[in-house]
Amino acid sequence: MLPPLKSLPVFEAVARLNSFSLAAAELNVSQSAVSHQIRILENHLGETLFNRQGRNLELTTEGKRYLDVISNSLLQIAQATNQIKGEQETHIRLAVYSSFAVYWLIPRLPELKRLYPNLELSIEMSHGSPDLSDRTADLFITTEKEKRGFFFESLYQEELFPVCSQHYLEAIKSRLNVTSDKELTDKLNETPSPLAQFSLITSYSIYDRHTEDWKRWFSNLKQPLPNTIQFHRFSHLMLAYEAAKHSLGIALVNDYMMNEKNDEQALVKLPCSGFETGDNFYLAYKESRKNEDIIRYLRKWLLEEAKTLA
Repeated sequence: MLPPLKSLPVFEAVARLNSFSLAAAELNVSQSAVSHQIRILENHLGETLFNRQGRNLELTTEGKRYLDVISNSLLQIAQATNQIKGEQETHIRLAVYSSFAVYWLIPRLPELKRLYPNLELSIEMSHGSPDLSDRTADLFITTEKEKRGFFFESLYQEELFPVCSQHYLEAIKSRLNVTSDKELTDKLNETPSPLAQFSLITSYSIYDRHTEDWKRWFSNLKQPLPNTIQFHRFSHLMLAYEAAKHSLGIALVNDYMMNEKNDEQALVKLPCSGFETGDNFYLAYKESRKNEDIIRYLRKWLLEEAKTLA
């Protein structure tokens, strides 16, 4: 038996906005009307969809499951309606990690706009893995690699490189008593231990603890982490990048943050090896939506641009 259909867009709006009053404003109805429709739906389902504690509102487990299905169904109804009316969807939401968005994606958006001038892109930034759901976005860049109903395509294998500012690079050369980039390359290729003489910048976000990034970098070179290093600690990779840019020390950052679209780099890679973190980035989208034109356009562009990271 079909549920009360008038209640479904009300439920979706309340869940998406996490507010009865905001949903009422969006739908241009009273808050009591919104509450009434939610009660009708809950009575029909025989389940509580929201937990209400004072001003706090959150979906129940049953509510989350129902929303995943309903939001996709409402989206498909809207798309089918637009196709019948001859209206093409131009708006698409992409959920992406914050550092990937700021340093790799945004510098490339002018080219995307040139290729697809009618495409309207909304970027949802995330510090952790984004929730793979229609209520979050239409496409996702994520390190997750499986979820029922989703298709995943490999985009990029994460690798970290030591970087510093040009000013700090000159300070490194001076302390190591080398004058040319070649001399520095030879010295660091022979052994990475000279880096322990300098301040190293560590971030928490990749391994959920500080100094683990540098521990793995030294381990990759078959050396223990020296216990004499002075560390500057930051919670996020973006902060580590900015600290290195302001000559606070040497940081390990993703190679996608070294944006080759920009001719004037804020940071330079040190002439020594990087290492793979073991995480892969994937482009994810619902299998049921793979033939939508707007999904295909953005997917094709992202995969083509990501070839520069190979």
